[in-house]
Amino acid sequence: MSLASTEPRPQRGDELELRIDSLAFGGEGVARLGDGGYVVFVAGAIPGDLVRAVVHKRKRSYAHARTVEILEPGPERIAPVADHPGVPWQVIPYERQLLVKSAQVEEALRRIGHLDGFELEEIVPAVQPWRYRNKLEYSFGNGPAGLVCGFHAPAGGNEVWPMSDCLLASELGNRAHELGARWCREQGLTAWERSRGRRPGSGERTEVLGPGPDGRPRLRNLVVREGRRTGKIQVRLVTTPGELEIGEFAAALAAGLGESLSGVLWTRSERLAETTAGGETELVWGEGELPERLGELDLRISPEAFFQTNTEMAELLYEVVVQYAALEGWERVYDLYSGIGTIALTLAPRAGELWGIELIEEAVADAIATARRNEIPGVQFFAGDTRLALGELVERAGRPDVLVVDPPRAGLSQKVVRRIIEASPKRIVYVSCNPTTLAPNAAQLVEAGWVLRKVRPVDMFPQTHHIESVALLERG
Repeated sequence: MSLASTEPRPQRGDELELRIDSLAFGGEGVARLGDGGYVVFVAGAIPGDLVRAVVHKRKRSYAHARTVEILEPGPERIAPVADHPGVPWQVIPYERQLLVKSAQVEEALRRIGHLDGFELEEIVPAVQPWRYRNKLEYSFGNGPAGLVCGFHAPAGGNEVWPMSDCLLASELGNRAHELGARWCREQGLTAWERSRGRRPGSGERTEVLGPGPDGRPRLRNLVVREGRRTGKIQVRLVTTPGELEIGEFAAALAAGLGESLSGVLWTRSERLAETTAGGETELVWGEGELPERLGELDLRISPEAFFQTNTEMAELLYEVVVQYAALEGWERVYDLYSGIGTIALTLAPRAGELWGIELIEEAVADAIATARRNEIPGVQFFAGDTRLALGELVERAGRPDVLVVDPPRAGLSQKVVRRIIEASPKRIVYVSCNPTTLAPNAAQLVEAGWVLRKVRPVDMFPQTHHIESVALLERG
């Protein structure tokens, strides 16, 4: 019997009393309604909890809700440590988090990819379960008591929650956040209202994101980036256009952080999207690139360059990549989506030759500069769309013996998978931040003749549902 014949589906804004059965990939609790088993995904709830939740999104066969009250805690729930968003799994014991993440990787491969016969290696636990992030993007908001600088409320909430001590950041990172936010409050600056700029229910733009009535910019984000191995801090203020005494902002940070401050930047953006990327970025003080070390690599990280947000765990992740690549010193290696070249440059001293492909030209420039700085020969990077560039590279350099790929969360497109199959590497090392896209990609490669040998999860993001994993596929 379907739910439709027994009771109406919940509507947006409805409050429900729900018992949580399991955890979905993505971190939400799973509850079911009625005889038809209508699924409700509930943020802020874990298995065993009885909760009161409000629906904020409704579809035909499922809904999303956020927990309003824990009516009866589940047997595994523990007391939270942090009083801010961004750590939804902190109420689950850490050892249990590891078990759940490992199980979700295996479930995705078996259920979505219909794969078996592989070895699921033991998950690599985090070196530090707290204060592990090297980059935090804080949002500004206008609260009842004035300007706030923190994280967005979870699960459909629009407000920004203030915070004084983010337990994902180091004490030095928190100090930088405190100094930057305090200066903005003292100047009487206001935040950009995210609800403005588009007509409700429409994509039509109704407002230009310019300065406020006083000609000064409206605040968007405060980005704090830390060199975990160097002890240096980079701070970037993101605003709408406008006139601002930005030198005084930098001076306040320099006075409070001293030699730890590497650089201060100012980005002015008119984009409506909730992102710190894009716009015009100006170096206000110090260095434009953040000095850092990763393993044996001496790095200089550009403000918008992608870099793994957990430095210590990135080193362990790359150790797994090195192990799976099993290079003997003569192989031709391709690194797809090579970014600023951290994986490629880790592998290059162990390879005969290495080629990196990356779409973003600035990242390619960073990778080339890092190779020169670290005196690593036999590696070449070039900018290009992998869908087109991979075939061109094969014609130019020859077929790879080993191919490493670290795609975005959406995984590999059908065309990129076809290009990899045509390149015909003996061994593929797939670094994934999303097992639900790793699974179908791995299945496509298995169908084309590779064998999924082993997979190892790596916990880069404790207290959250996110999980990284490395998969090894070899020609059958």
